Amino acid sequence: MNFDQIPPELKARPQWVVWRQEEREGKPTKVPYRPRNPKQKADTTSPDTWGTCEQALSVARTNGFQGIGYVFSPQDDYAGVDLDHCRDLETGEIEPWARANIDRLQSYTEKSPSGTGLHILIKGKVPTGGNKKGKVEMYSQGRFFTMTGDHLGGTPLTIEPRQTELETLHREVFGKPKDAPKPASPGPALALSDRELIEKAQTARNGDKFSRLWRGDTTGYGSPSEAAAALLNHLVFWCRPDPARIDRLFRQSGLMREKWDRPQSGST
Repeated sequence: MNFDQIPPELKARPQWVVWRQEEREGKPTKVPYRPRNPKQKADTTSPDTWGTCEQALSVARTNGFQGIGYVFSPQDDYAGVDLDHCRDLETGEIEPWARANIDRLQSYTEKSPSGTGLHILIKGKVPTGGNKKGKVEMYSQGRFFTMTGDHLGGTPLTIEPRQTELETLHREVFGKPKDAPKPASPGPALALSDRELIEKAQTARNGDKFSRLWRGDTTGYGSPSEAAAALLNHLVFWCRPDPARIDRLFRQSGLMREKWDRPQSGST
């Protein structure tokens, strides 16, 4: 393990726990504990049970814990994608389905504690409709990811914004959400101009919700990032399969922020 490889921006946040493997209902489970009081278990929904990365590292090294973990919270911009049982421990070979997702997300990726899985850290919010299916899990709140710092060569050392890519992956794994936007007429209006498409989205069954997001109204959302994710969900539906148009329209919305323009090295 090489904790120096963990991105500094993640280490700077006080959202860390320590963990050890324990048996629950006959199954091995990674259980989080408090860095500031390692005799007590941590709660991934209670920030007062978390600590700094330095505290977690110190406790893990001196109290017999197996490692440290980062807790995803609605108050940060991070999400994690877990690709399970996809890497050969002896050869390091990665299964094609997992390699495709690594190439798609192009962000900081590290090996799991077992070495047979991979964790991808991105900036984005996981859509509603599912978090775990088969060998894929994804979370942006209420869970922690074990962190090893065992960086996967060939992937960025930085955590990149990948909301659109995350939306696409989530839809492929879990299908279209039950509450996905429904237009007034069947299917997205791909032949319309940008202005006509926005007008059509605003007059759809849930057009009021779209209109509020389009204007930049974040009422009812925990953060601007969650509101942006909701607007992107609508745009993905109306514009698919046209990522360039999604990006173009989002930039015209009231939710456009400077961080959307940050360089996305290796973007697919």
